[in-house]
Amino acid sequence: MATSVKELMAAANAAVPKITPAEARKMAAQQNALIVDVRDTTELQATGKISGALHVPRGMLEFRADSETPYHDKSFAKDRPIILYCASGGRSALSGKTLKDLGYEKVYNLGAFKDWTEAGGEVQSI
Repeated sequence: MATSVKELMAAANAAVPKITPAEARKMAAQQNALIVDVRDTTELQATGKISGALHVPRGMLEFRADSETPYHDKSFAKDRPIILYCASGGRSALSGKTLKDLGYEKVYNLGAFKDWTEAGGEVQSI
């Protein structure tokens, strides 16, 4: 059955809780949450990324998150909270839904990179 981007986004936003930069900082510090940047490399080169964030372009997320692929990144663990962000929040919501579909339960959408920077979050250059 065909669907639309609007429907995909609604499903993703319903499945993946949105959190604030303050909540993300707290989760990273207290729960060892993994912060993942799903933007393209050119975006990171232009703006940097959240300090300590793991860069996984959206197109590679499933391969990095699935322990059965040769591309698996050991930073991904199903018992570890994962916080995703992108440029505006759409790709991170869709990525979060994908991780939920792969069996990850503690998945959160930080939303836009600019929200992090406007809240005074640390950024590192690439």
